[in-house]
Amino acid sequence: MADDSTKTKLLDDLEHGPWPSFVTEMKKASAASPAVNDLLGQLELSYEERKGHWKHGGIVGVRGYGGGVIGRYSDVPEQFPKVAHFHTMRVNQPAGWFYTSDALRTLADIWERHGSSLTNMHGSTGDIILLGTHSEQLEPTFKELTEAGFDLGGSGSAMRTPSACVGPARCEWACYDTLAVCYNLTLAYQDELHRPAFPYKFKIKCSGCPNDCVASIARADLSIIGTWKDDIRQDDQAVADYAQGGLNIQKEVCDHCPTKAMEWAGGRLTIANRECVRCMHCINVMPKSLRPGTETGATILIGAKAPIVQGALLSSVLVPFVPAAELEETLKELITRLWEFWDESGRPRERIGELIQRVGLATFLDAIGLDPVPEMVSAPRDNPYVFFKNE
Repeated sequence: MADDSTKTKLLDDLEHGPWPSFVTEMKKASAASPAVNDLLGQLELSYEERKGHWKHGGIVGVRGYGGGVIGRYSDVPEQFPKVAHFHTMRVNQPAGWFYTSDALRTLADIWERHGSSLTNMHGSTGDIILLGTHSEQLEPTFKELTEAGFDLGGSGSAMRTPSACVGPARCEWACYDTLAVCYNLTLAYQDELHRPAFPYKFKIKCSGCPNDCVASIARADLSIIGTWKDDIRQDDQAVADYAQGGLNIQKEVCDHCPTKAMEWAGGRLTIANRECVRCMHCINVMPKSLRPGTETGATILIGAKAPIVQGALLSSVLVPFVPAAELEETLKELITRLWEFWDESGRPRERIGELIQRVGLATFLDAIGLDPVPEMVSAPRDNPYVFFKNE
């Protein structure tokens, strides 16, 4: 079908323009996988009829696991028999998405033998996504993946596959070892990852600094974002070099500071570190002169999600600072408390952020045994009719 452009007239339009096209890649894959021809045909039909032709019916998976496989069936199997079953497998990615070329070849070989050969590197949760196989091929695929050292990721009402930025492996801003935390949490919660038993999904994402390169603050039920407690390290000579090189420090750095904590006067940059909210803008603009402090750790945030049942939520601060050396122990204790309350009080398909909205932050904090602190305020009070007495 990919060879006859008249059969994919609408899809062919997506190959025009300056950007890479998934249609082109699918046509290439069709040479090795006949199923991709039927996939192109069904997608073309969906575009023509403006109607999706996938149905989610029945439970499908591998023996012993409740998650990791997303069942998908065509509702027009008589027209496209090679995609009558088109199940997706999620594979747990290595922390930081580091692969050897041999590992990638192994994955590709396994998937060519058992599936459509189409992959998505990576899904929004972080997993390696193997797109499209038949029910009878699930167990053989799983067997070969595990023999090669890979495991399935999470799906359904379970802990989803934890993910992490490259952290200290490649990034000088990392305030804790994101790779170690992600790996150890994955191993610690294998049952919760593979056997769904929660009200809904639970995502853990590890970012090494406030740049948040895994977008945890927008997507993770539990965000672990690296930060520092002391002052920004500053090299005055390097600052002067930036100024001499043509950087307008007042306009490009100070004016963009969200709390106006920086001042450029008399050829000298001063930082009111008590007012700094660790946004990283100044460090990103002048990386040779400014660096995070040395007293590093992480802020733990709670409750982000995309808009599904209710609107989108950004995560908000739960624990303002945990030293790097205490982070893993603190996380495991906190996760236990969170899950106990969520399991008892959560409604079906209710993320933990929605639960907090429903019961209120005070009730939630009381249930998990945390005292309220000012950093937990997600937005300042907006009622102007509040008066404070002088003590």
